[in-house]
Amino acid sequence: MNGLLLTIDRISAVAGKIFAWLIVLLTVIVGYDVLARKLGSPTHWAFDLSLMVYAVLFLMAGAYTLSRNGHVRADLLYRELSARTQAWFDLVLYFAFFLPGIAALVYAGWEFADKSLSIREASSVTGSGLPVWPVKMFIPVAGALLLLQAFAEIVRCLICIRSGRWPDRLQDVEEADIEQLKAIVQAVEVKGVTK
Repeated sequence: MNGLLLTIDRISAVAGKIFAWLIVLLTVIVGYDVLARKLGSPTHWAFDLSLMVYAVLFLMAGAYTLSRNGHVRADLLYRELSARTQAWFDLVLYFAFFLPGIAALVYAGWEFADKSLSIREASSVTGSGLPVWPVKMFIPVAGALLLLQAFAEIVRCLICIRSGRWPDRLQDVEEADIEQLKAIVQAVEVKGVTK
């Protein structure tokens, strides 16, 4: 079962990491727009395009973030709970809020994207006329990836409830707390002083 969970994590990771590169494109677009304005020839398309690129980046990062247990939660009390209690808490919240919300996102997003495609919707924010419908196609795709990752998280909750221990998940980024950061800074300062 853990192999299936890690495979779903990998799917979310591939999608997240591929679309994370959009931040480079977003930086180039905004940088070009700022430079063009400074040179006296502002663009009509850069603002719209930067919004669209950011929207896709934001949408496609959700499943990746969920796979890494990185979504924001009020964990001041949560982290003090036992693993089983955390799993019960997460399980109830997945079924009460997450699944209905994301299912609604997929359903409404599909209709939203379909309608946008059928009228070949274009941006009316700046008058650039850039097509909006390709961006809206990512709404149901992102929702489907979130539902797939939610399945993995629900199974993780059930395993934890049964075993009392959270199953493994892929890790590629580690959160550093304040004490770890202080230790790193002190080590660098000591190393710099001894040279």
